[in-house]
Amino acid sequence: MRIAAVPGAEGGGRLRELDTAGGRGALWRVDDLAGAVADLEHRGEHEPGADPVRWIWADTEQIYPALVKRGVRVARCHDTALVESLLLGYHGRFGEARSLGAAWARLHGRTVPPDLAPGHAAGPAPQPALFEPDRSTLPPGTDRLDALIEVHADQQRRIAEVEHPDRFALLAAVESAGALAAAEMAHAGVPWRADIHDAVLTEQLGPRPPAGARPPVLADLAERISAAFGRTVNPDSPGQVTRAFAAAGHPVPSTRSWVLRRVDHPVVPLLLRYKELARLHSAHGWQWLDTWVSGGRFRTDYVVGGVVSGRWATRGGGALQIPKVVRRAVVADPDWTLVCADAGQLEPRILAAVSGDTGLAAAAGSHDLYARLAGSFGGDRQRAKIALLAAMYGQTSGDAAQLLPVMRRAYPRALDYVDSAAAAGEQGRLVRSWLGRTCPPPLRTGTDDDPGDGDGAQGRDRPDRAARDRGRFTRNFVIQATAAEWALVLMAAVRRDLAGLDTARGTPQIVFFQHDELVLHVPRALADDAVTIVRGAADEAGARMFGHTPVRFPLDVAVVDCYADA
Repeated sequence: MRIAAVPGAEGGGRLRELDTAGGRGALWRVDDLAGAVADLEHRGEHEPGADPVRWIWADTEQIYPALVKRGVRVARCHDTALVESLLLGYHGRFGEARSLGAAWARLHGRTVPPDLAPGHAAGPAPQPALFEPDRSTLPPGTDRLDALIEVHADQQRRIAEVEHPDRFALLAAVESAGALAAAEMAHAGVPWRADIHDAVLTEQLGPRPPAGARPPVLADLAERISAAFGRTVNPDSPGQVTRAFAAAGHPVPSTRSWVLRRVDHPVVPLLLRYKELARLHSAHGWQWLDTWVSGGRFRTDYVVGGVVSGRWATRGGGALQIPKVVRRAVVADPDWTLVCADAGQLEPRILAAVSGDTGLAAAAGSHDLYARLAGSFGGDRQRAKIALLAAMYGQTSGDAAQLLPVMRRAYPRALDYVDSAAAAGEQGRLVRSWLGRTCPPPLRTGTDDDPGDGDGAQGRDRPDRAARDRGRFTRNFVIQATAAEWALVLMAAVRRDLAGLDTARGTPQIVFFQHDELVLHVPRALADDAVTIVRGAADEAGARMFGHTPVRFPLDVAVVDCYADA
């Protein structure tokens, strides 16, 4: 059963049931949208013969957080904004406006309005207090529910016309499921012990300093760095550091860590330690703790598909880059535990599945893919790993130069797959993931006769360099984007099955998602059930994505009280 929903004033809204052909059925005007959604969701899940509901709405970020705060959970939805973005990208129109108003305008041949940022309303009309401001950008007087139904029907038609409609439909479903999970994770938050975080910072940096001052350990390192250079140097200033190295007879092109490690000077270990601790202080220091942690939870806003490969991003908080030392503060509640699941060697396994290379697929049927490949490299697992990663990332120098020919002879279909993606990228063609997420088209940085910087030869070389760079990007895009899709299918399956666990002891929750890693917060008594769920979801993700395949997608699963111990 599909039901289109739009919020109205004072927490109410309108709902319309859609039949299998997209026709319009019953219309409900409700004073309490959250209550109506909860009732229909319960009926669809628990009444014999009732179809589970798939909610059709314009923007999960606008509607679902308010429902979650009311304790309402929905199983499935179709987010027209996310799906519009996927469809636009499929046709090489990456980055165009994706709101309901933009999609409706394209459908009717009208001027397409730009998208509005989260929190900004589409017009002067008062917005409902329960839900986020209307960002649909529809023209005044346009019925939002009618427009939503039109856009959804058009999206269904467009999905049916792509090269692999079943795959793309799965992509649309799990992208929308990801938006539901993102709202739920933002509401639940990561369990976070502020006292432990403060103790970690004090251990690493010294006592908390006054605002604007360096912590004691950083201040001491700064003095030692100046002493080692024999002159006053601010280690936070790349310009001062590079000038100091030049004066010491060690000119460096930058202050990047990998550049400094090649310099033989006693100041280097001090600078590297300073950079590490300064990053901790700025990214996850006391100010971060005051801003982002409250009530024993760290909450951030996830941006579904925020990276071109389909990986997620966040709006502040650095949730996707929590350093190991800070993870000591992520501690389960009493009588609860964390179930941490991480997919091992995911991208090489994805390459084996999408390329159809029987040799690589056979190796990917084992727990340690690299160990199985080692036979082609004289039994050297490390050389096998270097060769496979070089093939996926386009590395051709160093050890890779000698190892790639071996890789090409042993696993020709896998190499042909990424080589073809690279060639398509260099030629400016669109490149797609397995389910149909599309790499952005090449950027145009100037006219064909733009001479560029420097002499004519350098100018003529610029398009060649840009083409090669894009080829390296698309080579890995087909793998990384497909890995992101696999992770979304995994998360959607885990989320669905967690809802079926006994909740008398509390509601198990996904609280963190990073690339190919999930962290669940569950009652300790349900930990074994949760482990079974995540392992089963990994098998289901492989089957849904690739059908019958010898490739395995094993998970490293840890049941721990502290995230740092995973």
